[in-house]
Amino acid sequence: MTTTSFEATLKRMPALDQLRAAPDGHRVLSGDRPTGPLHLAHLFASIRNRVALQDSGIETFVVIADYQVITDRETTGRIGDFVRSAVLDYLAAGIDPERSVIFTHSAVPALNQLLLPFLSLVSEAELHRNPTVKAELAASGRALSGLLLTYPVHQAADILFCEADLVPVGKDNLPHVELTRTIARRFNERYGDTFRVPEPLLTQTPDIPGLDGRKMSKSFGNAINLSMTADETAALIRRTPTDSERVISFDPDNRPGVSGLLSTAALVLGEPPEVIAEKVDGAAQLKELVTSAVNDHLAGHRARRAEFSRDSDLVDTVLRDGNRRANDVAQHTLDRVRTAMGMTY
Repeated sequence: MTTTSFEATLKRMPALDQLRAAPDGHRVLSGDRPTGPLHLAHLFASIRNRVALQDSGIETFVVIADYQVITDRETTGRIGDFVRSAVLDYLAAGIDPERSVIFTHSAVPALNQLLLPFLSLVSEAELHRNPTVKAELAASGRALSGLLLTYPVHQAADILFCEADLVPVGKDNLPHVELTRTIARRFNERYGDTFRVPEPLLTQTPDIPGLDGRKMSKSFGNAINLSMTADETAALIRRTPTDSERVISFDPDNRPGVSGLLSTAALVLGEPPEVIAEKVDGAAQLKELVTSAVNDHLAGHRARRAEFSRDSDLVDTVLRDGNRRANDVAQHTLDRVRTAMGMTY
């Protein structure tokens, strides 16, 4: 996305304060790929934002995008465990299944059926230009699959099936929303007014590196998972490589391990990493501070998560109800699409 188009998007984007003051008529779609346990970056970058939107009265849909796991992987692995773990973290963070629809891709056939007409509205060149497709392809080291190439169109189906008009995204994911807007406009132009054109809701998320200074990622093993116990968190932080310098300083380029730890502490304490660096003497003391700060911050989340996990039927009930509600909406949308296309028999 060019600077000009990014600036235009910012000008067009609705203000959060205005949305919270008048939430009626708005619907938000966001979600996660269950490729592993959710971690601290998910909590700060997206989950808490969803809770705030939900609590302001905006109707919220949360997709656990299980089909999208295989866009860049050969197997679904422990996907069932990761889906159920995500639901527990959503509940512990404050997502209310009575007010928000939590559902899985694979359980909503009508959503996935929208992929076919949507694919007819985009060119191969447009798909190849998508920066996320390029990045995921480079990271996977595999040949480009049809599913990865059409990944942005699948995301458009996620957004448009539930008539979401707001899509919380970071700057890097704005091209997905732009393609969704293009698909909605082209469908409306070709078949008549059917979809409302969604707007991105750019989230001002903090920079959240992992413990080793790289991007926090399940695959790097540098993430503090929300499902970890306090002892597991302490052990992970103790194993984080640092350096031999006694004086602690925030220098991401030259001291990634130390700086990653400082960034983690800054995230949960709400203080600049440079200020935290002045309070500690040596890597051992820094690790003790980070461990204490993270465990204190996550104590409430972990307690609620443990309470929810004691109800063996809760997660299945949440998914069953959310999938039913999502299916009702998806079928209604598919019926409108088929009617617009003259495919009702």
